[in-house]
Amino acid sequence: MPLSLSLVFRDWDFLTPLLLGEVADDRLELRIERVDTMPDNPSETEGLDGAEVSLSRFVQQRVAGRDRDVGIATFPMRAFRHRCIITRGDHPARHLGDLRGGRIGVTGWQDSGNTWTRDALLDAGVLLEEVRWFAGRLTAQHPVIDRLGRFAQPGWIDAIPGERPMLDMLREGALDAVFTPFMPEGFFAPESEFRPVLDDLPNAERRYFEARGFVPGIHAVALRADLARRESWLPGAVSDLLDRSRALWTAKRRRYAGTSPWLFDELLRVGRWLPEDHDASGLEANRPMIEAFVAAAHAQGLIPAPIAAEDIFIATDPVPTIEQQEDVSA
Repeated sequence: MPLSLSLVFRDWDFLTPLLLGEVADDRLELRIERVDTMPDNPSETEGLDGAEVSLSRFVQQRVAGRDRDVGIATFPMRAFRHRCIITRGDHPARHLGDLRGGRIGVTGWQDSGNTWTRDALLDAGVLLEEVRWFAGRLTAQHPVIDRLGRFAQPGWIDAIPGERPMLDMLREGALDAVFTPFMPEGFFAPESEFRPVLDDLPNAERRYFEARGFVPGIHAVALRADLARRESWLPGAVSDLLDRSRALWTAKRRRYAGTSPWLFDELLRVGRWLPEDHDASGLEANRPMIEAFVAAAHAQGLIPAPIAAEDIFIATDPVPTIEQQEDVSA
C-alpha cells in the first residue's frame, strides 16, 4: 500500500509533471498543495509531512538545535540575486559599487534571498557597514509585519518609520535601491519608473557563476524527522521525484519555447553558459553552495557560528532503477 505524503510548495511551473502524474513513485501517494506563504517547518503544521522551506530560516533552526525536521538538499528555488536590486529610472547608479554610502531597503533582513543579495554586494567591494539599511514592505498592498526581528541595529539597520512603502521612498529619493525577490506590478512595462541597477544582468550573473560555481539556492525541502527515520528511502524518493519533474518540464519548455518571444534566448544561455548539472540535487553536489551560504549567514550575523552541511541536510540514498526494484521484488 503506498505511503500517503502531504507536501506544500510554491506554485513553481516545474511541478506541473508531478501534479499531473506524469512522474510518479508507486510507493507514494502524493497530496501537494500550492501556497503563497511557506511554513517554517512541516512538523509545526498538523497533517503536513514535508514542505518547501526557507534555506536561511532552516539553517538558523539547525544551528539552534531544532531537529524535528530533516533537510533534503534539493532546491525548488534557485536564483541569481543581481536582478533583485532595483532603483528608480533616473538614479545614477549603474554598478553595485555605486551603492556604497547609500540607503537600501530590504523586504526582510534574514531572508535567504536577501542574504545572497548582500553577499553579491560584498563581492562588488561594498561593505555592509558602508550602507544604511532599512526594512519594510514594498508597497502599500503588502502586510505590516516585523521584518527585522532580533537583527535590528538602530542607526544602521532600522525598520522604516510609519511603515511607509519602500517604493514610495525610492520614488521620492529617500532610498537609493531596494532588494526585492518579486518585482512590483508594472515593473516590466516600458513606462516603468523603476529598473534594475545593473544594465547587463545576464553577464553580471554569469561572472558570479564563473567565480562561485553555483546558482544560489533560496529554498530547500524539509520532511518530518520521525517520518524520514521510519522510512529511510523517503528523502531520496522525494528528491528524485522533484528532479524528474524538473527534467521533464525543462525538456517540454525547450520544445515549446514559443510561449514567450525570447524564451528561446534564455534557454540557449542556460544551456550554453551553465553546466548541465547546475541544478542537481544532493548534499555533495550542493556542498560548495551550502557552505558559502553558511559562511555568508555567519559573516552577516544571522547565525552565531558556522554549521556543517551534513548537520543541515540528510545524505539521501540513491533511488533504485526500475530494473533494480524488479530484482528486489523478485
